[in-house]
Amino acid sequence: MALILLVEDDLLNREMIYRYLQIQGFDAITALDGAQAVALARRHMPDLILMDMGLPILSGWQATERLKAMPDTCAIPIIALTAYAMAEDRERAFAVGCDEFETKPVNFQRLKVKIDALLAKKEKRMA
Repeated sequence: MALILLVEDDLLNREMIYRYLQIQGFDAITALDGAQAVALARRHMPDLILMDMGLPILSGWQATERLKAMPDTCAIPIIALTAYAMAEDRERAFAVGCDEFETKPVNFQRLKVKIDALLAKKEKRMA
């Protein structure tokens, strides 16, 4: 069962996405800010990270850059989850190292397709 780190500071969004991940059969852990996300990613080495970009302490942009710069976490796929829906935001997310981009409110069917594709791609690399 894949472990997903969900990084989301909004309680309602966090609970809704967390429940969805559990229903889909994933193990999930949560972080409330970017600094906690970096620490938890290094400690637990999740299979995938769902990263809100508008976070306190350390933004999702900054946390992603840090995770992608570290040898132990650089291969963890990261999906940006954000209300920032402009083309520039998508480009910025990819520029800092995100592997995928999903706008809020979250389309869960589309998110599941992206999660499955990134996990399959990661599995292939490790095989």
